[in-house]
Amino acid sequence: MKRAALVFLVVLALAALAAAQTKFSGAGQCGKVEKEYKIEVGDRPGHAFTIAQGKCTYTKGEIAGIQVKEEVWTGSGELSGNTIRVRFSSFLALTNGEKAYVRGDGTTTLKDGVPQTEEGKWTYAGGAGKLKGLKGKGTYKVKYAADGTSTFEAEGEYELPK
Repeated sequence: MKRAALVFLVVLALAALAAAQTKFSGAGQCGKVEKEYKIEVGDRPGHAFTIAQGKCTYTKGEIAGIQVKEEVWTGSGELSGNTIRVRFSSFLALTNGEKAYVRGDGTTTLKDGVPQTEEGKWTYAGGAGKLKGLKGKGTYKVKYAADGTSTFEAEGEYELPK
């Protein structure tokens, strides 16, 4: 009976390890927004909807031991006063040619109409190749420079299907 209980505990521990999440930590640089559109709502000054697209280059970040090279993102936002509530979808291009898909939302803080910082949450929405079925989530922070470029940091956890 004790042996059966020990075997059960070992199997349970191995199953927990197999499903364990792996930490993700990324950082990099983003160029200026490549495409950007803004539509004023008209109900009050400074209230508008935006849509934008751009690219970021990773200086740090791996998924399943493969270096993340670039992120191409498309986002929308609602501008009100000194904040923009943003939502985005993107794909991460890895050095081996595979992709991971990301969704997120956050808040951009403005000063005199110029982005200063952004913070939010992201989730993996799958991937291609070895990353098919990728799941995970985390947080990100962005700091904008006066020239429209930015730097970012992202942290989180992910899990690949068995």
